[in-house]
Amino acid sequence: MPGHEEPWREWDAALAGPRMHHGWMLAGRQGLGKRDFALAAAHKLVGGGPAPEEHPDIIVLSRPPKDDKEERKRAEGQDFERKRNITVDQIRAMQRRLTTRPTLGERRAIIVDAADDLEKGASNALLKSLEEPPEGTFFLLVVHRPARLLPTIRSRCRVVRFAPLGEAEIARLISENAPAASAETRAAAIAAAGGSPGAALEFVEQDLAPIASLMRSILATGDGDFALRGQLSAAIGGKPDRERMQATFDLARAILAEQMPLAPTAQLARLADAHADMVALAGQAPTYNFDPGFLAMEIGSLLASAAPNKERAYV
Repeated sequence: MPGHEEPWREWDAALAGPRMHHGWMLAGRQGLGKRDFALAAAHKLVGGGPAPEEHPDIIVLSRPPKDDKEERKRAEGQDFERKRNITVDQIRAMQRRLTTRPTLGERRAIIVDAADDLEKGASNALLKSLEEPPEGTFFLLVVHRPARLLPTIRSRCRVVRFAPLGEAEIARLISENAPAASAETRAAAIAAAGGSPGAALEFVEQDLAPIASLMRSILATGDGDFALRGQLSAAIGGKPDRERMQATFDLARAILAEQMPLAPTAQLARLADAHADMVALAGQAPTYNFDPGFLAMEIGSLLASAAPNKERAYV
């Protein structure tokens, strides 16, 4: 993927060196292809063989199915709903596997995607493995928001940063992967993506152009009568899945960020405060069972609070 050149240089140099660090944090905003990099890097590490997702010496930990019904859907190859977090039981199951030798070679890779999703007990359990890693075991943590990790986990990992892509590269990827998207949708996706190809493609797939238009109107006018916020809630939907809600938060943050260089000095503090509060709300949303309508109105109110010549407005 474009933008992975420097991470590959770091990884290949480490592989060729005399002592490979055991913990790696692949850091960057969501949608930059960090999981794909982790799988390919792990495949190089263990020495090839079966495909990365099927290799016995590559263990991938991600949020599991929500319940037995969703587990059956996964087994049948259907879309399924996931739990909110990677659980401590998953980490302990992985640790039990580490008591045995790798299956095909001398090395084993553990991919945690995303480490942001670790529940508290899982974070503490993973820390123990990072503190005393078995010989030949290497950890690759996919991280979208490093500040959400325990400082002790961050301190034990070498950081590889993934930079956002330029607009021309994003435009090319949209043309290749979503050729039917309208010119208006493509332009809106590029503006909202913040350099993330995954975010741009998610924008197109989720048809977020109407939501983006409403968000910009709220930010411009302040939405004094709450009418636009009602429209925003309807556009997001009554039962958005996690991916749509996450894409909506990413879009709102991007719209606030894009306004900052253009804003008068008097508005900058409100934009910065709204952006910080949006980040906090996005972090809380997967953990707390918020009503989607409440989240939509909160997103709209944070945008309204940053409008020119407006005081902070809350639902």
